[in-house]
Amino acid sequence: MAPINILIVDDREENIIALEALLKRNDIRLFTTTSPNDALKIAWENNIAIALVDVQMPEMDGFELVEMLKSNPRTKDILVIFVTAISKESKYAVKGLGTGAVDYLYKPLDPYITSAKVDSFITLARQQAEILQKNEELQAYAIVVKNSADIICSVDASNLRINTINPAVEHILGYKPSELIGRSIVDLAIDAERDTLRKRLGGIIKDNLTFATFESQFNTFDKRTIWTDCRASYRNRIIFLNISDNSPQKSYQQQLIKSKEAAELGKKVKETFLANMSHELRTPVNGIIGITNMLLKSGVTDQQANLLEMMETSSKSLLAVINDVLDISKIEAGKFSIVRSPANIREIVNMVHGLLKFTADEKDISFEALVDKDVPEILMLDSLRLNQILMNLLSNSIKFTSHGLVKLHVSVLQRFDHKVKLKFSVSDTGIGIPNDKLSKIFESFEQAEEDTATKYGGTGLGLAIVKKLVELKGGELSVTSEEGTGSEFAFTNWFNVAESQLVAPDKLPAKKSKVLAPFIDVKVLVAEDNMINQFMLAKMLKDWNVTVDVADNGQSVIERIKENEYDLILMDTHMPGINGYQAARMIRMDFEEPKRSVPIISLSAAAYEHEHQEALSSGMNDVLPKPFEPHELHSKMQKLLSGSQQTKKVI
Repeated sequence: MAPINILIVDDREENIIALEALLKRNDIRLFTTTSPNDALKIAWENNIAIALVDVQMPEMDGFELVEMLKSNPRTKDILVIFVTAISKESKYAVKGLGTGAVDYLYKPLDPYITSAKVDSFITLARQQAEILQKNEELQAYAIVVKNSADIICSVDASNLRINTINPAVEHILGYKPSELIGRSIVDLAIDAERDTLRKRLGGIIKDNLTFATFESQFNTFDKRTIWTDCRASYRNRIIFLNISDNSPQKSYQQQLIKSKEAAELGKKVKETFLANMSHELRTPVNGIIGITNMLLKSGVTDQQANLLEMMETSSKSLLAVINDVLDISKIEAGKFSIVRSPANIREIVNMVHGLLKFTADEKDISFEALVDKDVPEILMLDSLRLNQILMNLLSNSIKFTSHGLVKLHVSVLQRFDHKVKLKFSVSDTGIGIPNDKLSKIFESFEQAEEDTATKYGGTGLGLAIVKKLVELKGGELSVTSEEGTGSEFAFTNWFNVAESQLVAPDKLPAKKSKVLAPFIDVKVLVAEDNMINQFMLAKMLKDWNVTVDVADNGQSVIERIKENEYDLILMDTHMPGINGYQAARMIRMDFEEPKRSVPIISLSAAAYEHEHQEALSSGMNDVLPKPFEPHELHSKMQKLLSGSQQTKKVI
């Protein structure tokens, strides 16, 4: 607590000493003088709260001194107590009080009365100081409220009418403050918000909240609607509101929401288009590849066999382009996952080398694949995606190399516990890439030069897919190239070494079986709307000694099942009317056993994982994407038929 400053003015030193002895304490700071002129100076320079002034002094009497103190704004609030030895007549008391004194002390001073009076005036001085401080704070707050950019108002809690409101209301709502005093704050809200605002304010009152925030919409004087942020505090039956205009932020937020919704809609439309494109393109390709395989087995001449093999190669090239487009779309949509399992790195490299060796030999270029001896045999990796990366990089190098060498080299960069960092480098002696085009080649549908596609073919997706796959796997991709000399693409990645280095399954495609065993006494319903695929599937199944019925839409599937017993259903998911998903659900829900549990394989050309999941969720037992190899269908049929109590034994 700050000490109280007390001034003692008396022309006799002994009187000052006596008063000092009576008043000396820790919460008081005493200033003394025998000169009235010095007293004026002390009072001016120090924050004097109480002055004990002798009435009779030679230079200037006490009355004159007090009049001068009271005439100065800086010293006018000093509490003056006259100390006098003259008569106690009323006229002197009236004169002293008239000059501004608050009390008298009469000499000789009674110690108890003097201390008691000084104590009471010290308390009064402290109260005056607090009041002065509060007034200054209120004045500061009043300035803040008056000049605030937000609406600040007080509202009567009993009727929600406005008691006070600052000038900002005219800028924000267009009303003058005087026009709103006495009006309900609820009336300013738009019609749709009034009940909500009334309930919110009622809740603040009920819960006695000292702080609450909410949004509300208000009408302006010129009939516009604005969004506001409201901050409320309730105290002593008054609600204090701070209302700020956040219409610009709300408008921006709504634009962002609309943009997000438009982007999501565009994304959904794109996914739907790609899913339909996948079905519409992969379905006929499936038919072409299937019929080509059938023709190759039908005893054709060597010349015809060569033509059919060329047709199969062209079909698979078309399928590769379709898959590239879909892979890019799935990666960008975040629906592309990396699945790691134990795989033999050398088998992957040898298989890629074997697949592309024929292409390299046709161009009369050397093609080498080298895996260093210190590379672990079995690693945890996604062999399908690693195969895709290597095939894209090597195919790219072979395509742009007309003479010399294409080389794949796998080496160890670092080891740490059960992890190894490998470097896969693909180098060539091809046409090279200009320095200013190096970053461009990894963009979708972009190639180094404008005439690259014309001269060498391709969609410009291969390297874009490689880059995205490497990044998904957590690796790094780099390229160095010199125009006219060649290029080197390299990617590095950490791999976990598989616990067992003896046997490791991999996800490389299984070799085609030359002879697939026939089934005994098996009847299959083929649900397929494409006539070529109907023919191909029926021919394939009949070669396996299977009895086949065909339905070209979901409704036909339901009718066939009502009339017949089937051991298995091959269901296309995209069919007119009732689609495959709906038909599968109807079978699982509307039929009695054993028809309800008939095994169903989805033969969809859908490329997205969520479509595969939808097939399983609808009640189908397995999914086989189109196009597929005969041995893949045979394997899935064999598994389901042998695992079902309703099926026949397989030879």
